[in-house]
Amino acid sequence: MVIATVREWYAEEGWGVLDSPETPGGCFGHYADIRTTGHHTLSPGQQVDLTWEAPGFKQDDYDYRAVDIVPRST
Repeated sequence: MVIATVREWYAEEGWGVLDSPETPGGCFGHYADIRTTGHHTLSPGQQVDLTWEAPGFKQDDYDYRAVDIVPRST
């Protein structure tokens, strides 16, 4: 698990891009992978704990895909 920052989040579509040094170029994130109670959404600039994978194919133009996203406490 690494610390990542939400670059952009499209709440109406349920996905966004997360940035970390370990995922150069960005990591695709989907609302279903957010581990939280209530509405599963994120905000640009928010920090999260990220578990990711490199599936060997591009996910919406990204080499990395989130498998677990945990919003960090502020």
